Amino acid sequence: MNGKIFTLVICGPTASGKTALGVALAEKLNGEIVSADSMQIYKGMDIASAKPSEEEKCGIPHHLMDFLPLTESFSVADYVELAHPCIEEIKSRNKLPVIVGGTGLYISSLINNITFDDTGSDPAFRGEMKVFAAENGNRALWEKLNSIDPKTADKLHPNNQNRIIRALEVYHLSGRTISEAEANSRLNDSPYEPCFLMPDFPREELYSRIDRRVDIMLEKGLIDEAKEFFTHDDYVTSAQAIGYKELKPYLDGEKSLSECVSSLKQATRNYAKRQLTWFNKEPRLNRLSPDFMTNDAKISEIAENLVKRYSFFS
Repeated sequence: MNGKIFTLVICGPTASGKTALGVALAEKLNGEIVSADSMQIYKGMDIASAKPSEEEKCGIPHHLMDFLPLTESFSVADYVELAHPCIEEIKSRNKLPVIVGGTGLYISSLINNITFDDTGSDPAFRGEMKVFAAENGNRALWEKLNSIDPKTADKLHPNNQNRIIRALEVYHLSGRTISEAEANSRLNDSPYEPCFLMPDFPREELYSRIDRRVDIMLEKGLIDEAKEFFTHDDYVTSAQAIGYKELKPYLDGEKSLSECVSSLKQATRNYAKRQLTWFNKEPRLNRLSPDFMTNDAKISEIAENLVKRYSFFS
């Protein structure tokens, strides 16, 4: 392993069974879970983020989950800063770090040992960009970034206004794009030897799973959770979560519940497509057919193959 830390990475789209698979493999391989979900970090965002219950965790420790107030912002740089020592600590106890989540930027930045720019901020410039977006739309703001840094723009949804403005701000202040900074940071060797596993469902089956998950979330009380969320007026990163904003027109009496639920399911399917696009670019990805997900014998087979392949377990 050349001194590198073996890490098992369970990644993929929402509703694909990552949590259950991660727990099952952690049980068999003496592992602990490190969450890589940008919304499960928030306290109170339980149903919308599909945060696992204590029963679903099966006694396996879960790290970087349920620790941040809804009103606090959180970035990929913050995640990487916390995840590195967390993995080191798990390894120091001779446990296997099992990274589980669907936030591709978190996972790739962590595993590839990306370092982040220390460029300062320019509040006046950020204000100008917010005004530009308000007057011209988020797509026009994204096009502005795409004209100077297409690699970064390709990774960002046009509605991810905060990160688009930050990328523009970095270029404005330093004359260097974020993609250039990331390319330079990749010259630093990664401390990890990862094995990527992704549940690979046919698209229509995945969409059916997503629709069922939304229905279950509603049964569990998603509407009440959304009502509580909107009592806060200073949420930042957490406002990006799918599950609340789609229900707001119903809570405000502007649309029917069925219309908003339909929008929520569509938004979740669109998010899953973006996740698949991201992870399909990972050359080290190992895809698992659906029959691996609930078959204990097949999960045991995966664990045995990992033991044979990686010296961490010997």
